[in-house]
Amino acid sequence: MTRYVIIGAGAAGVTLAAELAATGRRVVLVARGRQLELLRAGRLRYFRPDGARVVDVPAAGGPDDVALERDDVLVLATKTQQADEALALWARQPVDGGRWRAGEVLPVFTLQNGLDAERAALRRFATVVGSVLWVPSTYVADGEVASPAAPVVGVFWLGGHPDGPAPVAARAIAGDLAASGFEAQVVDDLSRWKAAKLLASATFALDALYPAGPERDRAARLVQAETQEVLTAAGFGVADLATENTTRLDRFAIHPVEGHERPGSSTWQSLARARDAETDFLNGEVALLARQLGRRAPVNAALAARVGRAVSERTAPGSLPVEDLAGLLASARVLVDADTLRAELAGSLPPALLDVRWALGDPDGEKHYLDGHLPGAVYVDLETELAAPASAERGRHPLPELADLERAARRWGLRAGQPVVVYDAIGGLSAGRAWWLLRWAGVGDVRILDGGLGAWAAAGGALASGAHRPEPGDVTLTAGHLPVLDADAAAAVAGTGVLLDARTGERYRGEVEPVDSRAGHVPGAVSLPTANNLGADGRFLPVAELRARFAAAGVAAGSGAGGSGAGGTVGVYCGSGVTAAHEIAALAAAGIDAALYPGSWSAWSADPARPVATGPNPS
Repeated sequence: MTRYVIIGAGAAGVTLAAELAATGRRVVLVARGRQLELLRAGRLRYFRPDGARVVDVPAAGGPDDVALERDDVLVLATKTQQADEALALWARQPVDGGRWRAGEVLPVFTLQNGLDAERAALRRFATVVGSVLWVPSTYVADGEVASPAAPVVGVFWLGGHPDGPAPVAARAIAGDLAASGFEAQVVDDLSRWKAAKLLASATFALDALYPAGPERDRAARLVQAETQEVLTAAGFGVADLATENTTRLDRFAIHPVEGHERPGSSTWQSLARARDAETDFLNGEVALLARQLGRRAPVNAALAARVGRAVSERTAPGSLPVEDLAGLLASARVLVDADTLRAELAGSLPPALLDVRWALGDPDGEKHYLDGHLPGAVYVDLETELAAPASAERGRHPLPELADLERAARRWGLRAGQPVVVYDAIGGLSAGRAWWLLRWAGVGDVRILDGGLGAWAAAGGALASGAHRPEPGDVTLTAGHLPVLDADAAAAVAGTGVLLDARTGERYRGEVEPVDSRAGHVPGAVSLPTANNLGADGRFLPVAELRARFAAAGVAAGSGAGGSGAGGTVGVYCGSGVTAAHEIAALAAAGIDAALYPGSWSAWSADPARPVATGPNPS
């Protein structure tokens, strides 16, 4: 009769041991520390919706306490970060008195999240049965594991590694699971199911660090979209639960367990116990895959690093403020500081650099570039490459035709999947246009050098002179990845949401108008000069200050271009759609989505049918 040697007495290991033993299966539970003491003393309790019971199974502190038998199945129920050490230790243990070694003849059944455990197991074990599991048990305090699902305790999808016909052991394990209160489906393409679980568990770090709310929901969408992109690029298919699952999920329901309120994810539970978390094998796994492909996964990388810091600082789960999350996303998706950029340029995945020096009334941007720029940077002409020819209907800087922008991007040397950093010498006020256009055209990893050329020089960065001519790129652009407004939509946003005017206050009030045909602002628009999003050093203000500034203008956290937040739809315009893009970058750094009105005041004021307001008030 098969015996299950379950290595790890956490939530999943205890649940599996308790349920298998309850149906007469032979079980040994390998534990350590206080959990082992309580198990041996008969004080490890297992809580279910219908009551609690003691986990009464043989206990072991390690392989020296277990005489392995030929019919054993080793169940690896440790955290992913502990798996490799456990595999190395158990693979060399004698079986049946030394006739064999465990790695030669015993199957190992892995329960870990991520994509790494099965590969590590295959290095040492001839037969590897991997799994994806839904076991919503919790282990927050030593001696107590709560299992709230009933009548089905948990669900397993299991199969061999590598993909292919499942080994005999997989079907035998599935049969024992099914007889012990679990649903189990054997699959021949386990990697697709593991990828699906990774896609879902990429959000565990968010659950562990931050309270629920629209900010966390937005971040979850970002991290899952990034994870999906990386998995696709790495060649991983993702199993579709809706069409491929054969288990009875209708029998898998969560119920209250007296005295045990359901907490968060496994990462949340690790923080609650002040233990190391498995994030390096979740978000860190995605970051690793991306780096191996010559790509970046900035949100996943930032989350992995933030959880590591939370563990070292013993941060309580769910205790970080939304400002911390907004700052995390900003650093990951919008801004990059000079020191980080210098490190990236020296690494294996250097970003493309675009110099976008331009200012109203200063036609010498290219000359400034030739005199000194970041090494490897390409000059981008805002007037001719980031805009179509001016017209009264579309304004002074209309969006370029997509084909023209793609040709320009290839001239700049941009390649598919390559990160991009844009900069200027005026705090990103013109580089923001390149950031917005490339994001609008589907380039997902574009950041602004925070503080621009001045910050680079202050950090000791070198400069090069003359023109840099890169090899032509191969990037393919597609329009519509960021929202835009036409004049009618901008007028509607001014009435139902918040339409921000990013120009100087003097132009908003109509006191001066140096360029366009009429002075004033769109009726209902709120003045919020984007230059004030910068500090004296030309860097963006801290996230908390940006959020306070936007809140004072009526833009609430959770607002967005889609109108899903408390503040409704947010739109931005300026003189011609250049500095408005900078304001949108500042909003994005604060965790707020916004739509651009590309024609801006230059198009609005040129239409005599459009009303104009003056003075300090919106209307």
